[in-house]
Amino acid sequence: MINQTASLTWQDTDAGRVPVSEQFDDPYYSLKDGLAETQYVFLAGNDLPDRFGGDFHIGELGFGTGLNFLVTWDAWIKAGTKGHLRFTSFEAYPMAKSDMQAALIAFPQLSHLAKVLLDKWHPDAGVVVLADGVTLDVIIGDARQTLRDWNGAADAWYLDGFSPDKNPALWEPALLAQVAKHTGPLGTAATYSAAGHVRKSLDAAGFDVKRVPGFGRKWHMTVARLRGAE
Repeated sequence: MINQTASLTWQDTDAGRVPVSEQFDDPYYSLKDGLAETQYVFLAGNDLPDRFGGDFHIGELGFGTGLNFLVTWDAWIKAGTKGHLRFTSFEAYPMAKSDMQAALIAFPQLSHLAKVLLDKWHPDAGVVVLADGVTLDVIIGDARQTLRDWNGAADAWYLDGFSPDKNPALWEPALLAQVAKHTGPLGTAATYSAAGHVRKSLDAAGFDVKRVPGFGRKWHMTVARLRGAE
């Protein structure tokens, strides 16, 4: 059951109109280049697409516009990967289809995949097969509860909640501990955030944590690998 949907305003930039969350007063992706940001932070930050193959499962905190998923799906296709891509995202405020469509117009190189997603998008849909070997599950609700109840384990995590200053709930130590509990062997995580308390919480949860150069104007970001996974 959906309790709340995303409330948006729009900001005009050189890259097009960018949605901004009214709930958290934060843009959904980089005002400069959201696609490049996803490729740098979440794909490269998790050593993807090099790790693709077999039954590969990605977990995400914050589905938003679906951009991270589409960039990942596109990379999976271009890598010629054999196997099954599973993408599970935890989202408290799902976007209306019309808003998602308006946001994704800014990325014409993904339009063929965005059309497939939008044709099937409904936040109550559960597990959706979008192509042979590609499934998406957007779990609606407070991730502090829904992740705890999830019985899956991800090979890679995209920690993409709004800024820790704006949305501290998605960066609480207890939630990041649940991320670790739902991470498989050799599992990794990446986030644009380099906040000290985020790195400390990931370390306490069982990850080896590194601060690395960030995207664009952000000096640093965080990558992590589950300890004991070698």
